Amino acid sequence: MVNKLIRYCLENKVIVGAATILIIAWGIRVAPFDWDLGRFPRDPVPVDAIPDIGENQQIVFTKWMGRSPRDVEDQISYPLTVSLLGVPGVKTVRSYSMFGFSTIYVIFKEDVDFYWGRSRILEKLASLPSGSLPNGVQPSLGPDATALGQVFWYTLEGQDENGNSTGGWDLDELRSVQDWYVRYNLMAVDGISEVASVGGFVKEYQIDVNPDAMFAHGVTLTEIFKAVRMSNLDVGARTIEVNNAEYVIRGLGLIKSTADLEKTVVRVKDNIPLTIRDVASVSLGPALRRGALDKEGAEAVGGVAVVRYGVNPLSTIQKLKEKIAEISPGLPEKVLNDGSVSKVAIVPFYDRTKLIHETLDTLNNALTDEILITIIVVLLMLMNISSAIMISGLLPLTVLSAFIAMKYFGVDANVVALSGIAIAIGTIVDMGIILTENILRHFENEKSGKSSLEIVYTAASEVSGAILTAISTTVISFLPVFTLEGAEGKLFRPLAFTKTFALISSVVITLAILPPLAHIILSKKPKGNWVKKIVYLIIFGFGLLTIFSENWLIGAMLLIIASLNLFSTFLPESIKSRKTTVVNILVVTLVMGILTEHWMPLKHENGIILNFMFAGFIILSVLGSFYWILKKYSSILHWCLNHQKWVFLFPPSILIIGLTAWLGFNTVFGFLPNWLLRTKPLVTISHSFPGLGKEFMPFFDEGAFLYMPSTMPHASIGEAMDVLQKLDKAIYAIPEVESVVGKIGRAETALDPAPISMVETVVNVIPEYGLENGEHIRKWRPHIKTMDDIWNEIVKVAKIPGTTSAPKLMPIATRIVMLQSGMRAPMGIKVKGPDLESIEAISMQLEQILKDVPGVNPPTVFADRIIGKPYLEIDINRDAIARYGLHIKNVQDIIEIGIGGKQLTTTVEGRERYPVRVRYARELRDDFEDLDRILIPTPTGQQIPLSQLAEIRYVRGPQMIKSEDTFLLGYVIFDKLDGYAEVDVVENAQAHLNALIKSGELQIPAGVNYTFSGSYENQIRASKRLSVIFPLVLGIILLILYLQFHDLKVVGLVFTGIIIAWSGGFILIWLYNQAWFLNFFGLRELFNIGATNMSVAVWVGFLALFGIATDDGVLMATYVKQRISEKKPQNKQEVINAVVYAGKRRARPALMTIATTILALVPILTSTGRGADIMVPMAIPAFGGMILVVTSIFIVPSMYAWIETRKLTQ
Repeated sequence: MVNKLIRYCLENKVIVGAATILIIAWGIRVAPFDWDLGRFPRDPVPVDAIPDIGENQQIVFTKWMGRSPRDVEDQISYPLTVSLLGVPGVKTVRSYSMFGFSTIYVIFKEDVDFYWGRSRILEKLASLPSGSLPNGVQPSLGPDATALGQVFWYTLEGQDENGNSTGGWDLDELRSVQDWYVRYNLMAVDGISEVASVGGFVKEYQIDVNPDAMFAHGVTLTEIFKAVRMSNLDVGARTIEVNNAEYVIRGLGLIKSTADLEKTVVRVKDNIPLTIRDVASVSLGPALRRGALDKEGAEAVGGVAVVRYGVNPLSTIQKLKEKIAEISPGLPEKVLNDGSVSKVAIVPFYDRTKLIHETLDTLNNALTDEILITIIVVLLMLMNISSAIMISGLLPLTVLSAFIAMKYFGVDANVVALSGIAIAIGTIVDMGIILTENILRHFENEKSGKSSLEIVYTAASEVSGAILTAISTTVISFLPVFTLEGAEGKLFRPLAFTKTFALISSVVITLAILPPLAHIILSKKPKGNWVKKIVYLIIFGFGLLTIFSENWLIGAMLLIIASLNLFSTFLPESIKSRKTTVVNILVVTLVMGILTEHWMPLKHENGIILNFMFAGFIILSVLGSFYWILKKYSSILHWCLNHQKWVFLFPPSILIIGLTAWLGFNTVFGFLPNWLLRTKPLVTISHSFPGLGKEFMPFFDEGAFLYMPSTMPHASIGEAMDVLQKLDKAIYAIPEVESVVGKIGRAETALDPAPISMVETVVNVIPEYGLENGEHIRKWRPHIKTMDDIWNEIVKVAKIPGTTSAPKLMPIATRIVMLQSGMRAPMGIKVKGPDLESIEAISMQLEQILKDVPGVNPPTVFADRIIGKPYLEIDINRDAIARYGLHIKNVQDIIEIGIGGKQLTTTVEGRERYPVRVRYARELRDDFEDLDRILIPTPTGQQIPLSQLAEIRYVRGPQMIKSEDTFLLGYVIFDKLDGYAEVDVVENAQAHLNALIKSGELQIPAGVNYTFSGSYENQIRASKRLSVIFPLVLGIILLILYLQFHDLKVVGLVFTGIIIAWSGGFILIWLYNQAWFLNFFGLRELFNIGATNMSVAVWVGFLALFGIATDDGVLMATYVKQRISEKKPQNKQEVINAVVYAGKRRARPALMTIATTILALVPILTSTGRGADIMVPMAIPAFGGMILVVTSIFIVPSMYAWIETRKLTQ
């Protein structure tokens, strides 16, 4: 079947060419990169920085203004949680009850459709029994987005025409512009679910009544309510017709100013009207707020745009920016006192597009470097430009094909998904190298007069089986990733899809497109020569254009290369004989120069020459080593054949070393006697091999921090704002910080249930390198080497009295953690109990205990101060109110309205709407003693002081009440010290607490329990699943190998490649954790060497390694099998001769594939851009494994010879 495909493509090149052009055009159309192609229609794959790995959740948001967290919890959150637990597909329901509102997170199972879940919740809310909730309370469904949808934050600022900040705008003015102009315009953008406001003051009309004046005039609050409501309405009286013209009639009566309210008549007594101004003062003032925004020490107004679930974040943000540019000319402006003009401008301070573009650039750069390295390897190993063109052309075609599959299988592009293509480059190239090298060899050895088409067909069909088997094992090796669930599944399944797409595309292109291309390019027929001449004419023309630019050296080299080939007939014989070598050297130098300029491994400050020398040294060192192996291959293989016992010992020996590096010496050799394990040599070894740490994911550098300390729960919004401004000023003073915007409390969105005590400060960091006057310069101070150093600077300056410390988090990472566990830290303990007091008591004990746990960063340990908010409780005496004929509601209305105020109506002022609120004057409600003197009217007209009807007492209560599945809970959060792994720290904490409970030092009261929570749970779940799936996958790989060779012994020897590669990966990870490894000439920084734990990313790297590791074994074993079948050896020497011959024939392509894979991973290992934190751990095991896989070109033939020799003796 495969061979028929190859022949069909060879005989129908026009169809193949048309299909190739279609793939290129289609791939460019859907490519996720931000390419400006003019009129060429684009429909790119949706792009984000990382996958949305949050829970499948919906939010039910309920306002109950002025009510305490206890009231909200008992009367709203609890009954709603009970009802929502019965919705089909619900996994967990988390609730947060705060002052004035309830937020409930309904978390569905992963297989539940997002919008189906919303429909079921709406049905449940619509069918709530009467009386389930207080009168007038209406729950609503939050936006159809997750917290990761908060992709664009901005502030409104006054600026001059040059973009300089001018100020001149009050906070209420800016908030009105945001609420009534900017917000609604941005919500019209396609893909935006919600635009929420934050900061500033909402303007409201405030009627501050004077109870003494009311008493004197005999006016009640009810009368004032009625009067205000009656004075704010327009009416319509249909139309009238006059002189054949129709007139619409309007009765105008809406409130437009404070004067309109002051003139409102409350009652008429003795024909004298009594107006609002007689019993109250009317003014414009700020409404109560539960959130504020600060920019670098100055209070600000802003907003957040939330992307709808499932849409393309990148394209949506671009549309958002287009809308901002459209509405900006219409934003208000004013002339300041100094005569300058200040215009309101929308200034972003968190824009996800920057991170998206940076991650895409990192991957784009890695892919480009890999392609250039492939060209160099092929040129130096084959010394054939045509082959280099063919193989390098395979890569972009495969990548474009993968983009097409991503688009139509609904796989979004992000740093993890595209990493699947990056780590598959080695395998993709391997297929092309094997096929091309075999075609070249057949052309060189052809003497029978076969046609070039038959030569290509024979060569391609000869290796097609090996190629299919190798690709099959690689695809199968990624099956475990498809089985992952939860956050780890959402994170890495896209990578498995993209790598599978790339591998399938590569094998199709290799077997369907490369043979026809090889027939055209490598053919000696005139048609092939004309193709070459056209190519060189294009190169000549490009060289002419380039030579007059800044890259004149590249242009000159292109001209020389093209001239040597176009005018070869006019060259002297002495030059003509060396033409191929000269051209290859020039091309290698040219490509090396391009690679160096693009890669710059030693950074720009070391200059292009030093970078060129280093890149050349790395590539030539690897290729030189492999060339030496190739030259000495026969003698080394003969030694292995004569010392087969040592060859057989190598795989198990390296396996033991790998296991020791992974699990630790004591785990692997724990069976040894204790007296032996306590000897000094073994103690030293056990300290050197403690085992690798475990974590869910490596730290993802987003280029910005989200600093989230807390103030004390009793702090007022004014106090919290003062702390925030001091914090922002201190952080902004750090030279590496570009901007600082902090928030306390919540934005006006259901996605942000934050109390006043929660501080969220977005710290944007300036890039490490930048351009100044056309030169690359380093912008950070000399002692600032990494983002960790900047974080340490932030922690140093952010020590403000009254605030807690904060775990090291970045914006997206924080949202992910909070979505998954409800906590604002990657690790923590959930304490559940029957009441808040017992939960807080245990939480405080755990806080002190955790500070002593090895690996825990003590300043980051913080238990929720649940019972810490000051409450004034007015306990009404029922006997006292009964004496005056009062009901509870009579007194409660005065408490609610007089102190808190009550919104009576809303003004309509064009597009703007402002509330009208009635309350007691400030001087009558701002002091405890004043509250005692509040007068309560009785039915008889008397006014009784509140102190005679109720007891006012101070108590401590909750600032926020959290629950999960109706169980009350509190959090104890903590973070790890640098150099420790998350899972190890949590296991240390668990062991420490269990020891204290067992000894009786820690006693957990009845009804109270605790569980560890955080992102480490994902790692535990993934490890359990992978431990089951891994053996199954290895079994499938064995089955595929058996179908290829039909001999279990041969399958076993090919399988040794996986064992060796597996061990090599663990050994390199262990080396990365050693302080002495490559600790010279700055190599540790260059190769990102540091503490590396066993995360899901690393396991994915091992899975990628599995498929590659068997490729060369399959290639070797297939050809050895073919050779032995042809020669049918009758004795040991003939077996050795056949094996050596086959090994020599396949050593070069095998070494080329290994060299390409190793060198292609070097740009990933040295990358420092956004997303490198995830790509590097995936590349480490593949790099280490492939270094040791070189041995398979000796082990497989040696073991095969042993098997065949045994057959002869049986």
